[in-house]
Amino acid sequence: MTAESPAVPVPNAPTTTAEKLAELREKLELAKEPGGEKAVAKRNKKGIPSARARVYSLLDPGSFLEIGALAKTPGDPDALFGDGVVTGHGTINGRPVGVFSHDQTVFQGSVGEMFGRKVARLMEWVAMVGCPIIGINDSAGARIQDAVTSLAWYAELGRRHEMLRGLVPEISLIFGKCAGGAVYSPIQTDLVVAVRDQGYMFITGPDVIKDVTGEDVTLDELGGADNQARYGNIHQVVESEAAAFEYVRNYLSFLPANTFDDPPIVNPGLEPEITPHDLELDSIVPDADNQAYDMHEILLRIFDDGDVFEVGAQRGQAMITAFARVDGRPVGVIANQPMYLSGAIDNEASDKATAFIRFCDSFNTPLVFVVDTPGALPGVEQEKGGIIKRGGRFFNAMVESDVPKVTVVVRKAYGGGYAVMGSKQLTADLNFAWPTARIAVIGAEGAAQLLVKRFPDPAAPEVQKIKADFIEGYNLNMATPWIAAERGYIDGVIEPHETRLLLRKSMHLLRDKQINRVLRKHGLTPI
Repeated sequence: MTAESPAVPVPNAPTTTAEKLAELREKLELAKEPGGEKAVAKRNKKGIPSARARVYSLLDPGSFLEIGALAKTPGDPDALFGDGVVTGHGTINGRPVGVFSHDQTVFQGSVGEMFGRKVARLMEWVAMVGCPIIGINDSAGARIQDAVTSLAWYAELGRRHEMLRGLVPEISLIFGKCAGGAVYSPIQTDLVVAVRDQGYMFITGPDVIKDVTGEDVTLDELGGADNQARYGNIHQVVESEAAAFEYVRNYLSFLPANTFDDPPIVNPGLEPEITPHDLELDSIVPDADNQAYDMHEILLRIFDDGDVFEVGAQRGQAMITAFARVDGRPVGVIANQPMYLSGAIDNEASDKATAFIRFCDSFNTPLVFVVDTPGALPGVEQEKGGIIKRGGRFFNAMVESDVPKVTVVVRKAYGGGYAVMGSKQLTADLNFAWPTARIAVIGAEGAAQLLVKRFPDPAAPEVQKIKADFIEGYNLNMATPWIAAERGYIDGVIEPHETRLLLRKSMHLLRDKQINRVLRKHGLTPI
């Protein structure tokens, strides 16, 4: 066709406004279920909602603005609208979020060019406006027929995750089998929530592992939600998609929209006087040092409304990481759990605490440490697993964080556990101890064991009497809060029932805390 030639009209192309509107409506209707009736029937047989239905269930009613519904692979006559993902903007509790949801009815939710472009653009948008992004994952992974194009867009999304990390909260929901490349995006986000017996994560499936290594493993053993939560790849396992959406809404209620914003303040000024629940703290720690109790019973009484929102409950269970509120303002909580390994800090507990500290620091969330630990967990497996470097990361995260930090030692604070669990020497701002606190290099039993080893017959009755006397004297004179208080390593010994209101005063005093750091490109995490 020459420059002078008239344009050739497309056969049956709409010419009137009414025809063009009809064409638009037809395309939008097709875009609602691009996979067609057969794909919808297959999805219904599985009993799972559509990609859009999931978005509607997550967001405030009527708030979703979809972007890219008519996008499809250019030049492909068989391409389907949406290209396997629904993307757009909406609100949760009135606050803006970006959201994308994999569409299993289009190439099994696998990543193609327009899929990648749509999600990449959404990630750029949330960086621009400074709001959280939530991905609803139910994907077959890379689109094999798209070859390197699919891989390239996976890599592009990975680059954008780095741009968002620490800038806005990133959240992933695992509602299907996420394999291969499909796991690399969720694992880079701040929160991963999976539905039990529905959400799976693995790099290679059971069949491939069998072919390559000869190992027999079931789908649940390999990538089941509960197992992946114990491995530290999933933060929360829930029973249903509705429970996952509720967990995400609650999670976001504790967070600012971005690192420069302030979080929501909820019911400040409640219960300004000592309450009966406060007084219960005076008898909550058992008299016997080796008797366990549930740390949650303390946490529920020292934060607003007894509202403690735990994150990563199945991983490293000797450590509790949670959000709570002090005088209406969110704080991050790091506490030892005497019900599990006596509160000893193992490898998984170290990694869990490290990640949580760094996240809270990124979003300017103050930290409260509640301490009852005998220190690092001893053992050959712990050493093989890297307890030295993993503990080092924990130490590093403590010093690196510059948010307000308040520590309450309720019972044991031995050895490295004293140091890393919010000691003043690792930059905590205010440190308090209950009279039940035991602060020492080692526990009485451990110290006594070292003593009796010097005797020819440690089991002799007279040696056992020496050991018992030593333990009694050690606990009375050395493993006490008084020596730490005398030397200024703690700021005060308090009655347990004072804790809640003292946390309120402390956080108020530290609200305008500022630290000037030595200039450098960035610190280095011990690896």
